[in-house]
Amino acid sequence: MSENNWAMALQEFIYIGGWLLLIIAAVSVLTGVVRHYVPQEKLQSKLQQHESRGPIIGGLMGILTPFCSAAMIPVMIGMVQMGVATGTVFSFLISAPLTNFVVVGLIMATFGLKIAAIYFALTLSCAIAAGYIIGCTSLKHAVKRDLVEPEPSCGNAAPASVKDHEVEFIMEEEDKALAVDNCSGAATCAAPTADADSHKEKLKRAMRFAWALFKKITPYVLIGAAISALSAVFLPADIVEKYVGNDNWFAIPVAAVISVPLYLRIEMALPLLDVLIGKGMGMGAAMALLIGGTGASLPEIAIVSTVLKPRAVVAFVTIVLAMAIFGGVLFSLIL
Repeated sequence: MSENNWAMALQEFIYIGGWLLLIIAAVSVLTGVVRHYVPQEKLQSKLQQHESRGPIIGGLMGILTPFCSAAMIPVMIGMVQMGVATGTVFSFLISAPLTNFVVVGLIMATFGLKIAAIYFALTLSCAIAAGYIIGCTSLKHAVKRDLVEPEPSCGNAAPASVKDHEVEFIMEEEDKALAVDNCSGAATCAAPTADADSHKEKLKRAMRFAWALFKKITPYVLIGAAISALSAVFLPADIVEKYVGNDNWFAIPVAAVISVPLYLRIEMALPLLDVLIGKGMGMGAAMALLIGGTGASLPEIAIVSTVLKPRAVVAFVTIVLAMAIFGGVLFSLIL
């Protein structure tokens, strides 16, 4: 390993990491604005009023939620406790980790607008279709609706039965500056003032949320940029071409299956996949790995099991794997 190779790796790291951080900053701001100007509570209440269009609304709600599917559980629990249809819950659970602003923005930054548009249309339509399919089968009853009710508190704590560390982090960061305004140091919350709903206050909260989200994602982006930079310089291209190249018929299903044991952070996976594609990995296999690993990793499956009954968990994993394989085949055919 020469000094020249390490210098090349450093240059690649700076280029990839810098570009992705700019994208994440913009997406974080957009996400914060959407979150505070389009309240999720109102969206959830709409689901009860329009059950026939529930999977569509659930899928669209997922676009507004920039977390992995494990972090969707507090929102999912709220939907279940409200009596929202299982098909709607499924469409949200599948859409949220795969079609949210952060994922689509990073895919566009890494692979371009065309691939991001195809990916978005594919994952969103599959999530909505899955919701309707689940709603027409006996699986619509395979949800645990006897969960513990969340206790009221100052702030946005997750329900007592499930508390995801990512949701906790974002909400705590966002609420630190608001604690003095909303809670008087005692255990009770102060009554909201007229300024609480003003445009200025909403914008301040949106920027706090954006900053907290940016800080949460940044370490994963830098790790992913470092891995991709090292792979670009030191990983032999012939190994990638041999096992997951376009000429191997088994590359797509294998990539989909092996993605489940992995815990793929989208911020880490995309820069690495970009490098692997450059070394000969098929786009179909790359997308199968991305969809499968982002939508249904083992940690996420374990947490989803707290809300879904066993046969619904099996259906969830099967749907995500089917999406991964179908998406991989589609990308390999059209690109």
